[in-house]
Amino acid sequence: MWGNFRYTFVLLIGILLFSCNEAKLSQARRQYLSGNYFAAAETYRKIYAETPREQRAMRGVIAYEMAENYRKLNMSARAATSYANAIRYNYPDTVMFLRYAQMLHKEGQYRQAEKAYLDFLRLDSTNILGLNGLSGVRQAVVWAQHPSRFVAKRADILNSNRSEFSPMLTSDGETLYLTSSRDEATGDALSNITGLKNNDIFVSTKNVKGEWQKPKLLDSPLNSVWDEGITSTTSDGSLLFYTFSPESDKRPASTAIYVSEKSGAEWSLGRPLRIVSKDSLSVFAHPAVSPKGDYLYFVSDMPGGYGDKDIWKAELIGRGVAKVVNLGPEINTPGDEMFPYILNDSTFYFSSDGHPGMGGLDIFEAVRHRGSEHWQIENMKSPINSHNDDFGITFAKGKNEGFFSSNRGDARGRDHVWSFVYPDANVRIEGLVADREQQLLPKAVVRVVGSDGSEREFITNKDGVYRFRAERGTRYTFMARADGFLNANKQIYTSSAEKDTTYFVDFELMPFNKPVILENIFYDFDKATLRPESKKGLDELIAILNEHPAIAIELSSHTDRKGSDEYNNQLSLRRAQSVVQYLISQGIDKHRLTAAGYGKSRPKTVTPSIAKKYDFLHEGDVLNEEFIEKLTPEQQQIADQINRRTEFKVSEQVVGLY
Repeated sequence: MWGNFRYTFVLLIGILLFSCNEAKLSQARRQYLSGNYFAAAETYRKIYAETPREQRAMRGVIAYEMAENYRKLNMSARAATSYANAIRYNYPDTVMFLRYAQMLHKEGQYRQAEKAYLDFLRLDSTNILGLNGLSGVRQAVVWAQHPSRFVAKRADILNSNRSEFSPMLTSDGETLYLTSSRDEATGDALSNITGLKNNDIFVSTKNVKGEWQKPKLLDSPLNSVWDEGITSTTSDGSLLFYTFSPESDKRPASTAIYVSEKSGAEWSLGRPLRIVSKDSLSVFAHPAVSPKGDYLYFVSDMPGGYGDKDIWKAELIGRGVAKVVNLGPEINTPGDEMFPYILNDSTFYFSSDGHPGMGGLDIFEAVRHRGSEHWQIENMKSPINSHNDDFGITFAKGKNEGFFSSNRGDARGRDHVWSFVYPDANVRIEGLVADREQQLLPKAVVRVVGSDGSEREFITNKDGVYRFRAERGTRYTFMARADGFLNANKQIYTSSAEKDTTYFVDFELMPFNKPVILENIFYDFDKATLRPESKKGLDELIAILNEHPAIAIELSSHTDRKGSDEYNNQLSLRRAQSVVQYLISQGIDKHRLTAAGYGKSRPKTVTPSIAKKYDFLHEGDVLNEEFIEKLTPEQQQIADQINRRTEFKVSEQVVGLY
């Protein structure tokens, strides 16, 4: 008897709970359909927790509807969890798999999102959003690892602990409008959609130092207890277009575009801008005026589009509009395209979750080239875009910098204003000036002439170094000079690529009236004939003579300490003459060349470079016979080899040194 009673009691409780949950589910659906997502979320959460696990079908329904509601609330993490639950309970909806992938994508879980997209595409292989999502999630990994040159940072002075978004700079760049639900917003009631205060239009201006100040509520009757924001002004500052959206508990909010006129220093109460007559159900929002004031771009879900929300364009005539057209499938997708910003006649920016992106809304650049009717769409990549929502960009006039909005880095998913700038590529040229012994030359002069018309002179510092900032895609001609040395010339071209690059242009100046060793000059034993490999070593000398056609040089050859003076003098002279003959054969005027053979009469004085190479030698040591005989046999061989050399020096009869 007790068992029957208990069974009946449990059954009655189950029926009551089911009936109760049915009632609450109806309530949640009403809240959802009227756009009160914040209130609906709490209702869905409660009924899901109260529904027994055994009621799998009911839990699947609630999980799916709850996921959709979280998606509308921009709570992607909670939405992903709810979609996963709906999938687990076999909720019968194909699109659910796409939404699940999109939420993972938006959370930056790229590997899991890729798998989820592939699962969805097995069910619907031609779905554009699925294909673009898969493409985006794969590219996002690369974009995150290789960001663009843009630098983005949160604009703290413009933000609060609430939400602010869609910054908009005026044409003179002195005023910034933004949309915010911060505490100073009009009214006290919290929105059933967001759980925050309704948005108002705020304005920031610059101080005398050119710094942006904390935004203040726009002092105008256009701000109300309802939702206002997402502004755009005409270039002459006479009209302000904005989105207005009252709330309703009984039906979805009717969002429309309003326009306000400047009267003195104040904006007037806005009036609705009728875009399409007899259409009170469609959304009209996110106005953007073209710089010339001839077109108004906006967002709408009205019939005739390609997705949920599309970008449209209308001709502005007087205080009204005409010729409303959709921007077409190159711009619009089956997803959402929103927040247009018109830079000029051929370039505009918008946000989309339908084109391949990093997750959520990404900002895209659309360019139409002269004579073309087609738009070239490019994702702005990281750091402008992230796996969160990035939207509402605005540029300072004539500059590649401005502001945008994003909910990245906010645990509550609230939007904030970020600044961005595109720094010029840091192209630098630096070098050092030294002599042939690698001794650095301070106070040397480096003159630089650029193909861009620039002319500059630099003095090397105590380390013999000069450096300067250069331009991309420019030819630079250099001339280095220092007292007691021949001038040297060089030329380089900087790349036009937009990347930080440092070019090194070093100079090794040739002294005059001071001997310089010719490296890698070889003769057969006891002969004066140049070996073939020596001729390559003379190419540098030929280049110097060709670069300085007014100089004459003495070529001298030297031997080691072995043998008689007469023999060594003759051998060294013949060797020097062999070098002269070779230079003449290469087109050098014979009158510029003098051969001398000094045998062993001029032992080498150790230079800094030689001392650096051999630790048993010191700068200033003279490698004469007396010095060498004190060395070990191995060291003597090295010293003799150093003495066996061919040198040249610029003679005193230098003509036209420049």
